[in-house]
Amino acid sequence: MPANNILVTGGAGYIGSHTCKVLAESGYRPVVYDNLVAGHEWAVKWGPLEIGDIADRDRLDEVIEKYQPSAVLHFAAFAYVGESVENPGKYYRNNVADTLTLLETMSDHDIDKLVFSSTCATYGEPLQVPIAEDHSQNPINPYGMSKLMVEKMIKDCGSAYGLRSITLRYFNAAGADPDGDIGEDHNPETHLIPILLDVAAGKRLHVTVFGEDYPTYDGTCIRDYIHVTDLGQAHVVALQELERLETLRVTCSPARAYNLGNGQGFSVKEVIEAVGEVTGKTIPVQIGERRPGDPPILVGDATRICQELNWQPQYKDLKAIIETAWQWTRKRERLNL
Repeated sequence: MPANNILVTGGAGYIGSHTCKVLAESGYRPVVYDNLVAGHEWAVKWGPLEIGDIADRDRLDEVIEKYQPSAVLHFAAFAYVGESVENPGKYYRNNVADTLTLLETMSDHDIDKLVFSSTCATYGEPLQVPIAEDHSQNPINPYGMSKLMVEKMIKDCGSAYGLRSITLRYFNAAGADPDGDIGEDHNPETHLIPILLDVAAGKRLHVTVFGEDYPTYDGTCIRDYIHVTDLGQAHVVALQELERLETLRVTCSPARAYNLGNGQGFSVKEVIEAVGEVTGKTIPVQIGERRPGDPPILVGDATRICQELNWQPQYKDLKAIIETAWQWTRKRERLNL
């Protein structure tokens, strides 16, 4: 089999599918491995789709033997903060225990390169902003804790099995493929920008702002929004770095992790205003109670990956990010997806 096969777990999901497009454009063949619980078959356009669960060792063995991938990009996970607070067992079972099955399968098949999709939720309440990679990791919800536990497992696998890995901790993914090929589609949708765009499109009556009494300049949470294509580019850059290290026969440090963000934060109210300006629509707002597990401010410092791997986000303007998502919202409606 060609050496450019890359196994992409969760590749039918939002970030995974956008990364698959960047992989294909970079000369790789993404092999999507997804159970389609949250992913979409229509989002798999740049390589084969193999339906399976990362908990299924026999199915993993079958797919890996068929394609002999040289590396794994691991996106498959549950990712709803609120749900993780209500049902932590679901998150520890899927995100942690099932990832252990994947790691053991990789080791048994001598796959020694892994790019892991982690999250800024591993940091918890920030002690300083913007958040750098050496910030203490004290998650305040089970979702963040599950990702931190996987980070620790990956480090241990690096020490035990020689696994080369890069962990990418990203902030709020947003936007859609600029060409309109794919975009964001969750059920239920909990991300702010697509909810606002649904309001603008007439699919929702209003948006609920969860708390306006946070210790921020306008009382609403502040987040760092990064375009999903920029995230995809970062995963490919990380993969290429692992390949470079393999060529040089250099072991990747088990502590290697990078933040992915734009380094600037926008409050919920600012995002609402920006969506109104991009769409030309009025966005009705209702104020609700705070959600458990929501830190007031999450803004990332991505200096390290910019300096070490020469990655640079191309979409730094919030309105430009929203515009790509708005284009996708209107196309999705036409296609009835």
